[in-house]
Amino acid sequence: MSNAQAGAIAAQDRKKPFLKRLKKDKYLLMMLILPFALIIVFRIMPIVGNVIAFRRYNLGGSMFGETWQGLRYFNQFMTEPQFWVAFKNSFILSVMGLVINFPLPIIFALLLNEIHNTLFKRVTQTFSYLPRFLSTVIVVGMMREIFSLDGGVVNRLITYLGFEAVYFMNDPSWYRFIFIGSSTWQFTGINAIIYLAALTSINPELYESAEMDGAGRFTKMIHISIPGILPTIVYLLLLSVGSLMANGFDKPVLLYTPSNAATSDIIETYTYRMGLEGNRFSYSAAVGLFGSIIAVSLLASSNAISKKLSGISFY
Repeated sequence: MSNAQAGAIAAQDRKKPFLKRLKKDKYLLMMLILPFALIIVFRIMPIVGNVIAFRRYNLGGSMFGETWQGLRYFNQFMTEPQFWVAFKNSFILSVMGLVINFPLPIIFALLLNEIHNTLFKRVTQTFSYLPRFLSTVIVVGMMREIFSLDGGVVNRLITYLGFEAVYFMNDPSWYRFIFIGSSTWQFTGINAIIYLAALTSINPELYESAEMDGAGRFTKMIHISIPGILPTIVYLLLLSVGSLMANGFDKPVLLYTPSNAATSDIIETYTYRMGLEGNRFSYSAAVGLFGSIIAVSLLASSNAISKKLSGISFY
């Protein structure tokens, strides 16, 4: 038998187990088709479409634009005052969300971890998770009813106390607090799941040894629980910093009104108005690409800083 024939037989033998595994798991693999298709259509293909940020796009023409424009559209939004208003609003809203909504799930998870009554703990967790499963449309509708100028619970209480009713949903000074507060209510419970899972991986003997040394609950939390989940905290913080300028699209659009535009107009709503409402597709693509570049830069820099200071990083 020649070396070529022996190699061919060996190659066939290596393929058989793989083909058998494919046949055995064919139904599981078929379930991956739709998720992969969604990723390709909505995540990978739009990356190719970013080329229109450098080319003039006309409706009915090529999906990749007609003529090369270079950095023309980038120069346009750099000199557009309304863009910088949206950029400032996005930055302020993102920083507020990070400062307020990032530590709250950690604190909530630490407090839940200290509850020894199983029934009370499960009920508390269930009620804290429920808001996450409400659609954004429903959440915004609830806020409009609660903060309504006529008949809203909050304004009824304000007028009952002798003060003048406030049009919260149209007042620019209240927009950020309403946005952040609704996100706190929606996501604190569900985000705490990751930290609760990390807390369960901590060796119980550490707590027992601390109790024997006379440590109280707060001392154990500071010296055992928090260090135990520190890698998880750092990883999620890096992800949060990487998406610092991304405030979502659905809630900002639903809460946006011309009256509160001074604080509610962010990069996402600005891109939507310029692109779909103003038919300035190349311009809006340039704005969106600029936001993506900032996100990648923030993620890379925060990862480098974390790696240098704590030794924890993605790469």
